[in-house]
Amino acid sequence: MRQVRKRAQGTDHRVRVVVIRFLLIASLVVAGLKLVQVQIFEGEALAARAEQQRAMTIPIPAHRGSIVDRNGVELAFSVEARALAYRPVARRAEIDKWNKTHADVQLDFDKETAALAKRMREVLGDQVVEAEVLAKLRSDKKYVYLVDKVEPAKARELQKEFAHLTLEYRAQREYPAGSLASNVVGRANWRMEDPVPANHSLHGLSGLELFRDNLLAGKPGKQIVETGERTDAVIPGRGRDLQGAVDGSDMELTIDADLQFFLQQKTAEYGQRSGSKRVSAVVMDAKTGEVYALANDKAFDPSAPGGVDPKLMSDPSVTTPFEPGSVNKVVTAMGAIEYGITTPDAVHSVPDSIKVADRVIRDAWDHGRLNMTTTGIFAKSSNVGTLLLAKEINETRFAELLGKLGLGTRTGIGLPGESPGSLLPQKQWSGSTFGNLPIGQGLSMTVLQMAGMYQTLANDGVRVPPRIVRATVRPDGTRVEEPRPEGIRVVSPETAKTTRDMFRAVTQKAPNGNSGTAPLAAVTGYQISGKTGTAQQFDKAAGRYSDSKYWITFAGILPADNPRFVVGMVYDTPVYSTPEGHSAAPFFHDVASFLTQRYNIPMSKEPTPIVPLIK
Repeated sequence: MRQVRKRAQGTDHRVRVVVIRFLLIASLVVAGLKLVQVQIFEGEALAARAEQQRAMTIPIPAHRGSIVDRNGVELAFSVEARALAYRPVARRAEIDKWNKTHADVQLDFDKETAALAKRMREVLGDQVVEAEVLAKLRSDKKYVYLVDKVEPAKARELQKEFAHLTLEYRAQREYPAGSLASNVVGRANWRMEDPVPANHSLHGLSGLELFRDNLLAGKPGKQIVETGERTDAVIPGRGRDLQGAVDGSDMELTIDADLQFFLQQKTAEYGQRSGSKRVSAVVMDAKTGEVYALANDKAFDPSAPGGVDPKLMSDPSVTTPFEPGSVNKVVTAMGAIEYGITTPDAVHSVPDSIKVADRVIRDAWDHGRLNMTTTGIFAKSSNVGTLLLAKEINETRFAELLGKLGLGTRTGIGLPGESPGSLLPQKQWSGSTFGNLPIGQGLSMTVLQMAGMYQTLANDGVRVPPRIVRATVRPDGTRVEEPRPEGIRVVSPETAKTTRDMFRAVTQKAPNGNSGTAPLAAVTGYQISGKTGTAQQFDKAAGRYSDSKYWITFAGILPADNPRFVVGMVYDTPVYSTPEGHSAAPFFHDVASFLTQRYNIPMSKEPTPIVPLIK
């Protein structure tokens, strides 16, 4: 019996040994298979995942190019700054974990954040509102921006005391002249709503900052760095896969900062004096089409605290067209001379009205039949005389002139939102259209397009589209001139000179009804060629042209005998009953006088001859 029990116990022992051995072998087989799976089949993926957990991509910012005027005066440039950020949720979790494992040394989240907010106020002064910063520090967000545009030295000082404060690189855009040329230069800034990590570059928001954003911004680089296992701290010397940043190019404008300042002041002044909704003006080189100044009566400061009203960031001088009125009579004048229809001294019998299709057009003043010279028709701005000449030009040739003058198409100056104006194709003209166009109604244009017509006269019949960027300078210092637009021959040099000379009579003051419409535009010692304009605004509600709302325009050439500059200006809905509200001639006079001094323009060799307008 005892032997039987012993044999049974021996058998059980051998069975257990076999089972244990089997389990051990099975475990080793499973472990081996798992090792094979991890090392052979999943090794590459797991290694990549571990790499991702240890690696972080850091943008390398590109320096944004500067914008300068034609004389090198800085209008916009960038300086290095920092943004301070914080991770409230992560920091609160770190403190809770610490306090659970370090009973002897406890951390207090509220005390730490209060100390940080107070210290930020001490170091940064008015940049910080302590209560607002404290609220952000104690929020339930993963990542919050505390303050922007911090000097790098002050940012490092704060991070040295509070290691959990995050510093982000910022390039702060500076506009040293404030609102000077802001409609042209525009504005660039950070978009603080960008996800973290933000694209470490400024964004153009308006003007050339927007239109030439890629050129100015350059291309940021990137570097992959390794971080600690439980922190975002970068491990020094462990960076790789470096892609260098390409800095942006500088931009040199055709603008003259001193002239731009003067023109902005004057547009604001005449905007107030005339009671206009808006005033815009441009000064253009008579030969090259370079824009020396482009201004509106309302400007904005791109660096103003609290941001800028988006409505002020538009540029009406290029975005808002208008009906030019009698300034457009220059088209008829050029056509009448070009096609041999008349001469400056030829006399025309001009009645008090003329019928075109179903419309009767009259002059701005009451008169019987007058014997007017061709020069007189334009100097006294006779609608009836202009339409008599336009009829002889004919619709087809008139439409061709409008096209050559660039009306109905954008100038291509390179500013955002530029309007082409409006001009119906000839095939869509109605019977009364040709009663409107020669006197500047039924089409619209920008102040640039209007000045461009007179630039054609000043440049001996060749229109050169305006430009506002003169050159770019690459990061390596290479200067690249902007392509010069090709000129468009509109009329012959002889026609341009003859028309230019005729339009000198607009500013003459003479007895017996021989004064032009704008003697107040005259500048002592200089021949001035130009034209006034008054256009009724279309009242959409009434479905007709208004009897009380007008566009007031002027375009002129200085000096007429040796053109250097073309100046154009427009008033939107001035108080027409006031002297300042029914003519822009005084505005032109002020600008032309400044130009003669600023650029030391020699006086005309001869005074403007007084010519008969009515015989």
